[in-house]
Amino acid sequence: MRRRAPAALSAAVLLAALTGCGATAAEQAAPATLTWAVETQPITLNPQQWSQNKTRLLVFNQFDALLSKAEDGTYHPWLATSWTVSDDGLTYTLDLREDVTFHDGATFDAASVKANLDQFLVPGYNPAVAAIQLRSFGRAEVVAPYRLRITLKEPDGLFLDFLASPYAGQVSPESLKSAKDLKFGGPDLVGTGPFILDRYVQGQEIHYRRNPAYRWPPAGAAHQGPAHLAELTYRFLPEAAVRVGALTSGQVQVIEGVPATEVALIEKDPSLALRTSLNSGTAYYYYFNTSHPPFDDKRVRQAFREAVDLDAVLRSVYRGTATRAWSVVGRRSPFYDASLENSFGGDVAKANALLDAAGWTGRDAEGYRVKDGRRLTVREVASAPYVRDRRDVLAQAIQAQVKQNAGIDFQVRIVDQGSAQRALDEDEYELFGNSRGDADAGAALNLILPAKAAINRTRFADPRVDKWLADASASSDQAARKKLYARAQRAVVAEHAVVFPIYVPADQVAASRDVQGLGFEPASGTPASAYDVRIGT
Repeated sequence: MRRRAPAALSAAVLLAALTGCGATAAEQAAPATLTWAVETQPITLNPQQWSQNKTRLLVFNQFDALLSKAEDGTYHPWLATSWTVSDDGLTYTLDLREDVTFHDGATFDAASVKANLDQFLVPGYNPAVAAIQLRSFGRAEVVAPYRLRITLKEPDGLFLDFLASPYAGQVSPESLKSAKDLKFGGPDLVGTGPFILDRYVQGQEIHYRRNPAYRWPPAGAAHQGPAHLAELTYRFLPEAAVRVGALTSGQVQVIEGVPATEVALIEKDPSLALRTSLNSGTAYYYYFNTSHPPFDDKRVRQAFREAVDLDAVLRSVYRGTATRAWSVVGRRSPFYDASLENSFGGDVAKANALLDAAGWTGRDAEGYRVKDGRRLTVREVASAPYVRDRRDVLAQAIQAQVKQNAGIDFQVRIVDQGSAQRALDEDEYELFGNSRGDADAGAALNLILPAKAAINRTRFADPRVDKWLADASASSDQAARKKLYARAQRAVVAEHAVVFPIYVPADQVAASRDVQGLGFEPASGTPASAYDVRIGT
């Protein structure tokens, strides 16, 4: 067996040594409550079902993963104290903490981890995870009460990332069986985390209370023992101005999703503090649907990108707070290919020449280009729960530019999740906007780029890209993976122009200055759970 976590074992020993004094400090702190306003309401509170990047800060309040991941990509203990990987990369043996209990009093052990892994094998439970993060999963065996052996069907460089992701959030096996709405989760889905979810009011708020038994934070946590806060409420306030108003008036102590228009106001207020962090995973970008006109023609895809002065758009919408994207992979990722920078966009003359060459030479009464009596129309159907960061305003700005600069009719509709999914399933769209917050961008690329990927919205296929991604996923050599991912990025961005990178998503958190301990997950760059948050010094 090849040891994979010597540093993690050292960290575990250190954490154990600190547990007693840290817990005492937390328990002696005066009980405190916190209200935090969030931009989007979660579609699900089941960690094994999450898909909204901003759900992560909620999930890790209630659930713990098996490993944690640092910013440098290394893995460290959480509910697993150590792990080994066989030389052939097919067998993972996890040793688990022996002092963990679920909120319902059940014991966390190897049998419960096996139950959680086996849940993903239930048909229809989470097909995307089963096809990507667990595509190589074979079986899990209980070796001893607190030791689990996992056998893979083939080597998988993404498997440790899965064990450190929200998908590996451990759920009480009994609640997996008895939850009224397993796909959504909610108060009857039970975890091991620092907070217990006890109230969810759709469209209004979610409420947690402290788990007094908590003694098992991940490596790197700022303290040990139970959370500092006695109670925690997240209010769903989708309107940016309402969130900011709630903060400045003292109705809430923390907000996320700070609009660019309000950054200066918050920075000038001595009673408030602003923190920002770029997300990992992918950039926010537009997929071009290549399955039918007009984006089945590469020249039209290129023309759409060239028709947009993206720097001007980002300055207008985000007031200088947005980071421009040049690739499908975000700049924060170690797999980002910087060679793509300044390789496309903003050349109006080129955009028009491309459209002329593609046969879109006519104009209708409103100035839009036409071909064979058909207007050059591009439709985006966006799901409201996923609209963040003023993406609706961003779309309007791009809409105006492509009309003025190239005569393209860009139509944007924001609809409910069901309507958006129907449009995607029925191929009634030309453009799809999305970003992924996976800590390992490789997981995101495998979801969106291969021909048979779960969310391949481009409907584009390139066997070379499929092979590069498969080879990268099977490898644990980060340098080799970076080269393979760079090839894939160049293919979809430069060679085929099937995506239009726009900006690198970031999270902005503003809070009263007496709120301490706010931070971001090291690997994902998204807001961390409230475990280390406290009020006062």
